[in-house]
Amino acid sequence: MHRYRGYALAGVVCVTAESVFELLVPLLMADLVDVGVANGDVRYIYSRGALMVASAVLAFLLGAAGARLGALAGQGLGAELRKAEYARLQSFSFSNIDKFSVSSLVTRMTSDVANVQNAVSSGMRPAVRGPVMLVAATGVAFAINTSLAVVFLVALPALGALLFAIVRRVQPLYGRMQAAIDTLNRIVQENLTAVRVVKAYVRGDHETAKFEEANLALRSQSERAFRLASMNMPAMQMVMYATIVCLLWFGGGMVQTGGLQVGDLTGFLSYVLQILNSLMMISNVFLMVTRSMASAGRIVEVLDEDPAQKDGGGAFRVERGEVEFCDVSFKYRPDAPEYALSGVSLHIAPGQTVGVIGQTGSAKSTLVQLIPRLYDATEGRVLVDGRDVRDYSMQHLRDAIAMVLQKNTLFSGTLRDNLRWGKKDASDEELLWACRIACADEFLSRLEKGLDTEMGQGGVNVSGGQKQRLCIARALLKHPKILILDDSTSAVDTATEAKIRARLSSELPGMTKIIIAQRISSVRHADVIFVLDNGRLCGQGTHETLLQTNQIYREIYESQKQGVDL
Repeated sequence: MHRYRGYALAGVVCVTAESVFELLVPLLMADLVDVGVANGDVRYIYSRGALMVASAVLAFLLGAAGARLGALAGQGLGAELRKAEYARLQSFSFSNIDKFSVSSLVTRMTSDVANVQNAVSSGMRPAVRGPVMLVAATGVAFAINTSLAVVFLVALPALGALLFAIVRRVQPLYGRMQAAIDTLNRIVQENLTAVRVVKAYVRGDHETAKFEEANLALRSQSERAFRLASMNMPAMQMVMYATIVCLLWFGGGMVQTGGLQVGDLTGFLSYVLQILNSLMMISNVFLMVTRSMASAGRIVEVLDEDPAQKDGGGAFRVERGEVEFCDVSFKYRPDAPEYALSGVSLHIAPGQTVGVIGQTGSAKSTLVQLIPRLYDATEGRVLVDGRDVRDYSMQHLRDAIAMVLQKNTLFSGTLRDNLRWGKKDASDEELLWACRIACADEFLSRLEKGLDTEMGQGGVNVSGGQKQRLCIARALLKHPKILILDDSTSAVDTATEAKIRARLSSELPGMTKIIIAQRISSVRHADVIFVLDNGRLCGQGTHETLLQTNQIYREIYESQKQGVDL
């Protein structure tokens, strides 16, 4: 809450004062009837009436102030929760995000936070007003007539038992309802992300049916939860009206025998109504809090999740770009039955250009993701400049390593904004330099607004090859010590790829370059090529050496050469 705590406390004070002034009204009304009306004292009636009006106006103003302050506290809490969750997400590794799933994290930052902030905004007033009214009105009711007050005390255990039964059964239903929202969000997210695939395969009807199934599941869970929660109001009203009937029965008899005045009975009934209304408010708050607690638990799971990777925090610097794997093994989950990488040992000298090749699923991407610590090795050590990557500050390590991932991503905004992810204060000259090396200048001149062209969400207005070249240019602006290209030219023709490779060699000779590729032509000119098979390093050397000594590399070469011959 930090800076919104003051709003909450001020709101509590306003609601408490509002309740006190509201409680004065029945007392004044009882005096007005028993003294003013009974004695025909017009002046007394006007004075008491004026006090009632003043109390009502003050109660109204304080109530409005309390509602506003509660809203400020609730919305502020929601904003802080979203900020804290988002900051926590930035510290998560890929394994943490894989644990929750993206759709669930979106729900926890939107729907769950909304439930908590609404509980504060809408629930603070009844949560304070209810107990204050209950205690004060009960005290005044006993002061008016102790015998009659005992009647409604019988109603309290009945109300408490009903509330306990409803809350106990509805709490797990709210948790399942939020999980159903996760599922619905996942389906919507997948469908929108892969909308081109859905259209291409004419699977719109299938996706609609899948959405309807998830939507019906959410509706079913919501109906069960809210049907049970809605029983709260009629149950409370049943007890309340039964209590009022009993009070009128016994109170009427006391008025007839002279044991109670009409004004006292009227005031007593007013206080009893306030007591019962306060109990209904408290029961509604309990239901609201029950739902918000289910959401709060899901939020706390994110906030309490320890990042799988700890920042080394060292002041060490990456100066040369040397990389070494020492008997490295890795699996994505501790309980996974098999290792994705097994016993890999290799060395990359500073400034070398190396290639990594292998069949699909041979863990090429997994291998290079260990260098900038997108994941941490399960066994063994990954060294950069002779030092374990865990010893470096994570921010510096990733600043020193530029990685163009297999899945290229551009963000909404201009082309200039996207390129400046590599260097936020890059000049237009630097941007054009990076674009020239990545051969993005070839199509940049054809864009109507050049660097100011809007990319659209995900870069939908550029082709796959253009997107890859822009991502390479963005990486080059970091001026990294190590550049990792993870199959980043797969959508680029071989002539353009050769230009990119030549410009990287001529203009950035001191940079260590690691190229993952499916095509032999992409890595054949590398200083050394590493061959992976089923997560194991099964060969290394130059193109000519591997053709003579490595069967897997030779099979890949022959299959691609055969395709060229055809």
